[in-house]
Amino acid sequence: MQAFQKPFRRLYSSLPDIAASARTASTPRAVRLRRLRKRPELSTADSDATVAGLTPTEFARYRRGLAKGELVTPDGGKELSEAEWLKKLNDRRTRIRGTRVVKTEDGTTETRVVGQKVYLPNVIFRMVRNFTPPGKPYNPYEATFRVSQSITKTDIRSYLAAVYGVQTTYIRTDNYLSPYTQIHGGWVKKRKEYKRAVVGLVDPFYYPQAIEDMPQVEREKRQKWLEASFFIEHLKKARAWELLRMTKKGSKNWHWKKGEDGHHTARRGKIIAAVAAQRAKREQFLLETKERMIQFRATGEAVV
Repeated sequence: MQAFQKPFRRLYSSLPDIAASARTASTPRAVRLRRLRKRPELSTADSDATVAGLTPTEFARYRRGLAKGELVTPDGGKELSEAEWLKKLNDRRTRIRGTRVVKTEDGTTETRVVGQKVYLPNVIFRMVRNFTPPGKPYNPYEATFRVSQSITKTDIRSYLAAVYGVQTTYIRTDNYLSPYTQIHGGWVKKRKEYKRAVVGLVDPFYYPQAIEDMPQVEREKRQKWLEASFFIEHLKKARAWELLRMTKKGSKNWHWKKGEDGHHTARRGKIIAAVAAQRAKREQFLLETKERMIQFRATGEAVV
């Protein structure tokens, strides 16, 4: 998140190709289908933005404003260009909400917060890696967050701008609801519900490299550091051992079963090996008994 504290000077109209393509790809499906009906040639393009960086919806608003005469500058009656109108629109989008300019008694103006100040926001933004399709590069002009379902797009934009100084180009949100499962006669949720927010960034942010994306040497080094710092493997073994102890608890005279090699047979592989060994013993015993019975019948002896 340290990269979020950089000042951002680049305009929205100068978004690179990968950011413009990501904005087009993250557009809701209904919007994409509506745009394809109007402009079928967009199906073969990576980005549907104009040269100035306007989306088809923004371009339609710009043309509608020109037709109404609403995009005329106060001085000289000059019409705003696409880039100038987009900059004005994005300046309004990225403004910090909840403030207003008031005039004091001495005639000066100052910006005051409307309502109650919140010094420690009671919301949690969990940043996760972006979803990257197989064979596609990681997109640094997007950031993915998991937030509460009560958080709106305006809250996300204001939070990132006020806390980290991040300017956003677009925000897509979708809710992940949990299915219900029946336990002990009641219905409970299988997992926690959350909202995913995909945020377009003005400046790129490179998420720390995942272990599966690292070379073999760096991967082993990272795993050793994780094990030395957080004892991941030890915690996995302790968790499995505690789970076995809890499932065995309450049984009469329970104990850890051991095989012939002295190892515990609580694991599936150990259990299968122990069952196979017992089955081999039984088959060998039956074979020897059968041969002994045949010998006794051949000599006329009584089979005992």
